[in-house]
Amino acid sequence: MRMHRGSSKGEAAERRSPETLPLSASRPSIEVVVEVARAGRPEIRREEVLPGTTVRELLRRIGRAPEGCAVLVDEVSVPLDLPLEHAVRLVVVPTFSGG
Repeated sequence: MRMHRGSSKGEAAERRSPETLPLSASRPSIEVVVEVARAGRPEIRREEVLPGTTVRELLRRIGRAPEGCAVLVDEVSVPLDLPLEHAVRLVVVPTFSGG
């Protein structure tokens, strides 16, 4: 039996885009160290997030109100809508007591 060109299953696998991941592959994540400043000892957490996660989303994930915090990277304030693209250390300074 003769098969016509392009109908082979082997060829389809070779043409697959390199960006296509198999279903079993997990998306890459980045580690973010979050230091919440406190009067006594700071609270330090390590969180795994997907690239593109915003600072605001991360704050909500750890149970902090984004609008009630200042966030610093290397002692410089960063916007809450900043997308996280690589491993970083964030210092979170609560700006109100909540009570």
